Amino acid sequence: MNRRNFSGLISSSLFGLASLDVLKLNNINAKKYKISLAQWSLNGSITRGIISPLDFPKKAREFKIDAIEHVNTLYSVHSNYLSKNSMKNLSKDLNQRSNDNGVKNLLIMISQEGELASNNKKSRSRAIDKHKAWIDVANEIGCESVRVDLRGNNSSFNQWKQNSIISLNTLCEYSPNLNITVENHGGFSSNGKYLADVMKSITQDNCGTLPDFGNFCINGSPNPENLEKNCSVWYDRYKGVNDLMPFAKALSAKSYDFLDNGDEKYIDYYKMMNIVNNHPYEGYIGIEYEGNRLSEDEGIIATKKLLEKIINS
Repeated sequence: MNRRNFSGLISSSLFGLASLDVLKLNNINAKKYKISLAQWSLNGSITRGIISPLDFPKKAREFKIDAIEHVNTLYSVHSNYLSKNSMKNLSKDLNQRSNDNGVKNLLIMISQEGELASNNKKSRSRAIDKHKAWIDVANEIGCESVRVDLRGNNSSFNQWKQNSIISLNTLCEYSPNLNITVENHGGFSSNGKYLADVMKSITQDNCGTLPDFGNFCINGSPNPENLEKNCSVWYDRYKGVNDLMPFAKALSAKSYDFLDNGDEKYIDYYKMMNIVNNHPYEGYIGIEYEGNRLSEDEGIIATKKLLEKIINS
């Protein structure tokens, strides 16, 4: 039995042994987890030019967070940094800013660099090359991981799966000391069972998942003001995270809004963290606030307080 099948068997057994509704908060092993900050939490301020993407390490330190998750498009599509600077300069600047503020560059989330699951071999090859450029940056700034999307114009799950396997294996072989992680990020990838099936077919140990608490909309684009409004097909988020945790090498705590008592409005963080805790994963949990009622700073602080309450209970 290979390591992936064994991990899946263990996690499924753990999940079935205890009812999530009766697990108590003091079952959370606080020593397993640390908190990081995803740059996308600040995407509005960066896109509007209120802050520079290079200020991300400084902002994280203001929240007393010492590990950060960069988003490539916030240096290119959503700001003009890379229209004026080279990738080499970016690496230099990110190293300088992170060192100045005492934060760790944890990972880079890579988007809009081509479709890794495309049926067109040439398109897929171009996407792989574009991803390699960001993998180089990740290595130069000391990241543990990159996050990729598995997008492509696929008419069937099997097509998507085979194309995804080819691209993931290629990227893993290119940089064997860096984790290549896949997030549930729309389409087939937001079906937890489907993405787990891809992971079981990957042979490299540096390939894994980045489960996101919220990204289980299979068809549509949910609006934080009403998550159900613009999504016609959902995959159960709690089942989805459980599907993906056996392969997790990073983790994203998505949040949208909060109740008066500090709980997340749409996601039961207590139930979610009990699922996470039933798996061997140890490491960072990345705050990714996507709401629009609270300000970015308020949403980040609320998410951090909730995670700390659960982890330290």
